[in-house]
Amino acid sequence: MKWRWHCGRGLTYTFRSGPQMLTRLQVSGFKNLVDVDVRFGPFTCIAGANGVGKSNLFDAIGFLSALAEKPLIDAALCVRDEGGRSGDVRSLFHRVGATYRDEMSFDVEMVVPKTGYDDLGQPAEATITFLRYALVLRYRPNEGQRAVGGLEILKEELTHIKRGDASKHLPFNPSGAWKKSVITGVRGAPFISTESDRRNTVIKIHQDGKAGRARMLSATNLPRTAISATNAAETPTATLARREMQSWKLLQLEPSSLRAPDPFTAPTKLGSDGSHLAATLYRMGRAESSSEKPTTNSLDSSTYAKVANRLSELLEDVRSLSISRDENRELLTLFVEGRDGTAHPARALSDGTLRFLALAVLELDPEAQGVLCLEEPENGIHPKRIPAILDLLRDIAVDTNDAVGQDNPLRQVIVNTHSPSVVAQVPEDSLLIAELRELLEGDKPFTALSFACLPKTWRANIPGTSIVSRGRVLEYLSVMAASDNWRYQTGTAATFGKRVIDRDDMQLDLSYSD
Repeated sequence: MKWRWHCGRGLTYTFRSGPQMLTRLQVSGFKNLVDVDVRFGPFTCIAGANGVGKSNLFDAIGFLSALAEKPLIDAALCVRDEGGRSGDVRSLFHRVGATYRDEMSFDVEMVVPKTGYDDLGQPAEATITFLRYALVLRYRPNEGQRAVGGLEILKEELTHIKRGDASKHLPFNPSGAWKKSVITGVRGAPFISTESDRRNTVIKIHQDGKAGRARMLSATNLPRTAISATNAAETPTATLARREMQSWKLLQLEPSSLRAPDPFTAPTKLGSDGSHLAATLYRMGRAESSSEKPTTNSLDSSTYAKVANRLSELLEDVRSLSISRDENRELLTLFVEGRDGTAHPARALSDGTLRFLALAVLELDPEAQGVLCLEEPENGIHPKRIPAILDLLRDIAVDTNDAVGQDNPLRQVIVNTHSPSVVAQVPEDSLLIAELRELLEGDKPFTALSFACLPKTWRANIPGTSIVSRGRVLEYLSVMAASDNWRYQTGTAATFGKRVIDRDDMQLDLSYSD
């Protein structure tokens, strides 16, 4: 089973599929994203001040995910507007003053699984696993009884990226073994294409292979994207691309959901809000247990021990972790035992501890794959423990030095933050700084979101990439240097590559400090 991006709280499921990854996203005309081009590695940290709109990139990813399974209007209404609400399709389009753009465009490059299943459980096998998806939408004014307006597809395409060109499209420089394990197959013709003339725009869904005629769809009144209507029998590769987009998951870990016990019948996959933590961990423990039925309230499991060890990096007073089965109420409850032998139920744990615990479970769950987006992972975490949460997030992400497999699942982590402590201590290659830039549309100035990387990193080698100024980064580092946590933060060893704060060009003059 796999996660989907879900409109609202809770979680829906799809059939489990294999390796997948979002490697590039180009967006224009969506909110304050204008001519944005972002390259993603296995772990990406986007830093920016509050209010610049860095969450809009997550909204764009979520919108595309929703478009892969919902009608156009329903997908649009899943996206929050500037006030945190949904319901106004027009608010998704870029605006200058009171004037909105009429079009928005998306271009995505992604690695999709080699095999998977469609909605009816039918198996699908991709002819090639490295794909590019393009979509252009136009706003359609209010029609009939609809008060929110509508969307019209102007262009939709799904094409392949040649294996020989893979290195140019994977600038984070993965190993040959990694590329060989995830990029397979060949293809000449497109999977989805668009033909337009003065009268009509037609979306064509091409069958995999040479046999069969393309399915022709008039775009004028098309209620949903073509990719959302694919199936394994005719279009297995497009179906697996759809599965990839559906798997993009925004984690919004809610303490109330993390604390709740689970009934015996609860889903055994961690929800987007953190629900089903106990049931997920219990399933992982049972998978390692040799007995068919539990004989005690707490199953002994190396998985539990590994999660407890990980949690001890955040809390020193952790001895063990267990799941209690209440046979009378048919409930599963998570307990953390301290060094003094006292067992604390999940409802008694702090918000930060619960968030860290949920991520530790994700890191060890072999069924957790795909793209995970997380806002402000440092919330509820003491600044002294920031390195621990960053190491955990980096461990969740795939290691591109090794082939993908059971011990190295293809998972990708994208986070955003405004924390100086996080900026200072993330690996230099993972950091993108989000900031507003001044542009002109005609004779009207406006601000749009841009993303810049550090010099001498893999993104800096890509032509046209914006490089962040040293002064902008030092603004973050200066704030951290002035805090009480400076000494033990700078004294923490980097686990995954050189940290931002360890760069020679980012050293601060601390002579004014005590």
